[in-house]
Amino acid sequence: MKLTALVHQRLRQLVKPGDHVVDATAGNGHDTLVLAELVGEEGLVFAFDVQQAALENSHKRLEEAGLASRVRFFEEGHERMASRLPEPLHGRLTAVVFNLGYLPGSDKRCITRPDTTLAALRQAVRLLRPGGIASVLAYRGHAGGLAESIAVSAFFQRQTGMEVETQDSPGPVLYIATKSK
Repeated sequence: MKLTALVHQRLRQLVKPGDHVVDATAGNGHDTLVLAELVGEEGLVFAFDVQQAALENSHKRLEEAGLASRVRFFEEGHERMASRLPEPLHGRLTAVVFNLGYLPGSDKRCITRPDTTLAALRQAVRLLRPGGIASVLAYRGHAGGLAESIAVSAFFQRQTGMEVETQDSPGPVLYIATKSK
């Protein structure tokens, strides 16, 4: 099973209508769309990306599916998520999803970086509710990707109160961390 399909399967098991979730790296909107379907009309997806093209692609995908009203888009880095989410949602998110690397079909020099990703992961841990998940798909085959994947692995190894599953492949590695307390 593809790792993205595994993430979507886990999200379908966990995210319910009315939930609040974050797509920390909106990209072309594939995860954003799945999340928007799952949260229903009363839930909300907060989607972040630093590239305007990514947000345009995501918004178009959500518009075509009739689900754009379920998403709030932010043209800024995922390390800003805690400051953009309403305070009453802190500690109540069901899921935070990351796809690290670069936007397919764009400038491969514009990549996620360990410093901002680790800042975002620290926030994600605080924003999740008990039983919520942080899903991180780390692509290692581009410049900076291996270093970022190693930093993410080290981050999860130091976490207490998180149960972490790892799925490795020849390309990306998937971390699914469930908050226990």
